[in-house]
Amino acid sequence: MAATIARFAAILFQIASLAGLGYYLVCLWSARSYLRDRIALQEADDAEFPAAPALPPVSILKPLKGEDPEIYASFRTHCRQDYPEYEIVFGVSDPNDPALHAVEQLRREFPDRPIQVIVCPQSLGANTKVSNLAHMARVAKYQHFVVSDSDVRVPKNYLRRIMEPLAERDVGMVTCLYRGISGETLGSRLESLGISTDFCAGVLVARSLEGGIRFGLGSTMAFRRPDLEAIGGFESFVDCLADDYELGRRIAALGKEIRISDVVVETFLPSYDRQGFFDHQLRWARAIRDARPAGYFGLVLTYGWQWAMLALMVSGGPIWAWRSVGMALVLRFVVALTVGLGVLEDRQVLLLLPLIPLRDTVAVYVWLKSFASDEVTWRGDRFLLKKGKLIRLDAASGPSC
Repeated sequence: MAATIARFAAILFQIASLAGLGYYLVCLWSARSYLRDRIALQEADDAEFPAAPALPPVSILKPLKGEDPEIYASFRTHCRQDYPEYEIVFGVSDPNDPALHAVEQLRREFPDRPIQVIVCPQSLGANTKVSNLAHMARVAKYQHFVVSDSDVRVPKNYLRRIMEPLAERDVGMVTCLYRGISGETLGSRLESLGISTDFCAGVLVARSLEGGIRFGLGSTMAFRRPDLEAIGGFESFVDCLADDYELGRRIAALGKEIRISDVVVETFLPSYDRQGFFDHQLRWARAIRDARPAGYFGLVLTYGWQWAMLALMVSGGPIWAWRSVGMALVLRFVVALTVGLGVLEDRQVLLLLPLIPLRDTVAVYVWLKSFASDEVTWRGDRFLLKKGKLIRLDAASGPSC
């Protein structure tokens, strides 16, 4: 009886492993498709074409809470854009927020750059970031917005590259892939590796299989004020946790395309301690779980080498099981190099590659634990997450995430 159960389990695990192998192949196909489109776009830009339409003035909206790693250097890149006209609007809830020191330094270094600081003491909902964005949008001067996280660093042609697609009427949002620059701790390195070799791979798969993406990424969201007003403004999702996903989803529901730019930006990750790392991973996981429940549950079929390892363990170690584990691990590493190094040009991937088995094992643990509770911790505050919306609990102690 025990032998029969073991054989049945080995068959099930092997089938799941084959699904994971299929997912790895789709990742490679999706990355190749994105690279092909990116190369074609860059070649078209290098060719001689009629002059592009005038680039519209832009309001960059930067909600802040606390100091992020390398925050000032990241701010500086937004002041050095090769773009004709734009302003930067920073928003905080606390007039004593430490991030404002970097903003004042920025103003001193770039006195000619239009920079506004908006203090937003009135909370419009549980998501303070979105509440601040609603206040900031009211004072922003222009009809085109770019929203990005405070820890994002961008190249000099960033604004030009993300705004050019919005000249097309059917494009409602432009968003960017990103690579995570890790801090000194293991948790920070694992998160960086996950962004570059797993998360962004999943975004590219969604782009290929769904005929484009229908969500935004917090690294960059460029869109028009009229489209924001058509979905009810930031106020309409001020209680949602996955605000970047929700903004993109609602603009896509207007019949507009969400396009991934050819620009890849950088985000600087904190040097998480163990608790901070798991708090952040669980917040991220539970946000995706509530935003895309079917896709999130389907992640169980993307763990190719883990299923192969289980099949090896219960089958007693036959040669086919060892080959399955080897093939799955090879494909997993190929995906990591193709997406992380080829698409995102993340040189850290080569150094962090030996951590992939550990990172993937942690990912399975986080996926399982994400179903155990609806609580999330976000920058020191605790919330319950119900159907994608936040319910504030008492202030949490410990490091921010």
